[in-house]
Amino acid sequence: MERSTALSKDKQYVWHPFTQMLTADEPLHIVKAKGAILTDSDEKTYIDANSSWWVNVHGHGNSIIADAIAKQVKEVDHIIFAGATHNQAIRLAERVATILPRRLEKVFFSDDGSTAVEVAMKMAFQFWHNKNTPKKRIIALEGAYHGDTFGAMAIGERGYFNQPFEHFFFDVDYLPFPTSENKTAFLEQAKTVLETGEIAAVIVEPIIQGSAGMRMYAAEILDELIALTHQNEALVIFDEVMTAWGRTGKLFALNHCVNEPDIVCLSKGLTGGVVPLGLTVSTNEIYEAFLHPEKTKALLHGHSFTGNALACAAANASLDIFEAHATWENVARIEEMHRQFAERLSKNAKVENIGICGTIVRFEIKTGEGNTYFSNIRDEAYRFFIENGCLIRPLGNVIYLNPPYCISSEELTKCYSVIERFLEKINQKKMD
Repeated sequence: MERSTALSKDKQYVWHPFTQMLTADEPLHIVKAKGAILTDSDEKTYIDANSSWWVNVHGHGNSIIADAIAKQVKEVDHIIFAGATHNQAIRLAERVATILPRRLEKVFFSDDGSTAVEVAMKMAFQFWHNKNTPKKRIIALEGAYHGDTFGAMAIGERGYFNQPFEHFFFDVDYLPFPTSENKTAFLEQAKTVLETGEIAAVIVEPIIQGSAGMRMYAAEILDELIALTHQNEALVIFDEVMTAWGRTGKLFALNHCVNEPDIVCLSKGLTGGVVPLGLTVSTNEIYEAFLHPEKTKALLHGHSFTGNALACAAANASLDIFEAHATWENVARIEEMHRQFAERLSKNAKVENIGICGTIVRFEIKTGEGNTYFSNIRDEAYRFFIENGCLIRPLGNVIYLNPPYCISSEELTKCYSVIERFLEKINQKKMD
């Protein structure tokens, strides 16, 4: 479809996510995606430096994943997953249970990250309900983002995106974002709330809060929170929708911790970012609390596309790629290049709060507005990056890179250069 026609029809019919449609720029009209490169209908290319919303871990058009989906569609495309099963789902569940800590061995399939979190909360609340134990409260971290369905919104940061809906949310006990400075107060507050005996579960994005600005915190603090939670007989949920699949330098963020969660939520890079799929993985202890002659004790939850065979085939192919040594060489290469970039950033007066974790590098631009998603500099930065061939979506005044692992050193170097040129531009503007 010719560009002007496509964009006209898009404007007429399409409602884009996280977009103020009245004031938004024209969307990129992408006609090809391969590796780390997106190509538009004018044949201009863009480096997909944020992995298309953090999902595309192996790059676009990966032949291993494409071949797996093509082969699977000729055998089983999609079947009902209640009362039926198929080989790809069985294989995927076994593989995921094997690479996660030994306690995590029961895999529930859903559609995406938000629903994986919804399932986790339903598991946690019903676990205590089935045990006739009155635990109906949940703890989350300030700044959290767990998705955009109602339960997931309820345990996320209040205000910002969710203000119109807050009167529908259930109450949540929030802990401050943990830092080395507030560690003692953080753990004391957690202990006070947990000792009420009313907490069903604690849910966290382990060691990195994504939408809050890629904020990073120490695994040691998280380990102490897990221990404290278990001492007070509450469950721990890790929302690894973004942090899994190599993003933190390890396969899962939980691999940075000594103590283990009771439930893990997975999605995004699970299928290599090609098709949607969510998994919620629990301990056998939680699973067994749902086994009862009464059908109402079962986890009465499901989705039309639960256990989709094509998605499972893609996920199994993605796991094959993670078993290749080259994947982890790329992760290490990206992390080392980020460290060198961060060293240069540290000398820039407009930059503060630089952080690196695995393939993620982030920093804040000093704007005088504080760290805010609605910073005025966001749109200016985004347009500059696009004009210079880099698809980088700032989180307000937070600039970050989260590239696919196939990105070349040359492509990554270009991203650094474009960011540095933007910083020079705003420095010059201030001087003028």
